[in-house]
Amino acid sequence: MTKIILSGANGKMGKVISRCIDERDDCLVVAGFDKYTQTYSDFPIYAKPSEFDGKADVIIDFSNPDLLNDLMDYAIKTNTPVVLATTGFSKEQIEYINECSKQIPIFFSFNMSLGVNLLVNLAKKATEILGGQFDIEIIEKHHNQKIDAPSGTALMIADAINETMDNSLNYTYDRHSKRVKRDKNEIGIHAVRGGTIVGEHEVIFAGHDEIISLKHQAMSKEIFAVGSINAAIFLKDKMPGMYDMSKMV
Repeated sequence: MTKIILSGANGKMGKVISRCIDERDDCLVVAGFDKYTQTYSDFPIYAKPSEFDGKADVIIDFSNPDLLNDLMDYAIKTNTPVVLATTGFSKEQIEYINECSKQIPIFFSFNMSLGVNLLVNLAKKATEILGGQFDIEIIEKHHNQKIDAPSGTALMIADAINETMDNSLNYTYDRHSKRVKRDKNEIGIHAVRGGTIVGEHEVIFAGHDEIISLKHQAMSKEIFAVGSINAAIFLKDKMPGMYDMSKMV
C-alpha cells in the first residue's frame, strides 16, 4: 500500500486525484497540503507542509510554483519522493528541482498523460524525418482559468523537437508585432484560452503542398490524475534522481 500526501489537495486536480485514489486498493491519501484546509474526505489537510508530523511514501504535487521551496524543504527533510505535476515553473525553479533530485527521487513531467507523452515521441520521430523541410507549429488550447501560457506541455513538445534538431530552432510566441516572413529555423507556439477545454495539443508539420498533423485531446482531468498516481507508485522506494514518463513506458 502506497501512502500519499496530496499537495494542492483542495484544488480541482487535487480533488480528482483523491476521488481516483478512493477507487483503488493499492494506495491511499494520508494527508493533504493546501492553504484552504477544509476537509472533504477522511484525510487531514494542513496549510503548510511543516505542520504535518506523519510519514508518507510519496508526495503528489498539483499546487502552485510559489510553494515549491516549502515543499522541497519538507521532502528533503523527511526523505519523501515527489511527483511534480505543477506547471508554470521558471527556469531557475527547474534548476532548483534538478538540484533537489540529487537528494530525493523526483518524478517531473509537464504532462502526466500517457497519450501526450506518446505524442511527444511521435513528434520527435516526425522531426527526424521531416525536419528542415517542413515548418513546425504548435497549437495548445486550455480552459479560461489557466494562468500560464504557453502551456508547459507545449514547451515540452517544442523542447523535444528542438533537441532532435540539435537545438537549432527558435521559439516564436507572437507574430502580430513583426511584419516579416516566417523564419525556417523557428517553431511557432500558439495559446488558446476559452470555456472549459481540458487540454488540446496539436503539432503541425507544414510542407510544400502537404500538411501532417499530430493531435492529442484530453476529455477529462482523470487522465492526468491516473498518470500522477501511477507515477507515485512507480517512484516509491526509488533512488534519488530525476524520473519522467519515459521511465514508465
